[in-house]
Amino acid sequence: MDKQKIEVYYNSACPVCNAGIESQKGKMKDCSIDWKDVHSDYSLVNNIDSELEFVRERLHLVNAEGKLLVGFDAFLEIWRHSPKEQGKVKFFGLPIIRQISTIFYNTFAAVLYKWNKAKKHW
Repeated sequence: MDKQKIEVYYNSACPVCNAGIESQKGKMKDCSIDWKDVHSDYSLVNNIDSELEFVRERLHLVNAEGKLLVGFDAFLEIWRHSPKEQGKVKFFGLPIIRQISTIFYNTFAAVLYKWNKAKKHW
């Protein structure tokens, strides 16, 4: 797999998000990813010129070329760097599947964000 470093910005205060990231980290121990938890260090959002609340809601990633990817596109990029998840990239990268998955992700992320706010996770 590609050894170029990518940066993933996530919110560990969300228990669902944190569980997903921890699971992903376990699958990618040998991959070159810099995991950045915006809950532990709010100033990290300055690296990507974004708002803290938007990063709390959706996964953000800076790829090896310096391009910012948000939401489902960030997941696809993570999977591209994971030797065990190439099948996901092929399937979810198909144009219509990608569009549907993006809509699902954005809807789920918005609902999850509101739930986390209501539970006062931050």
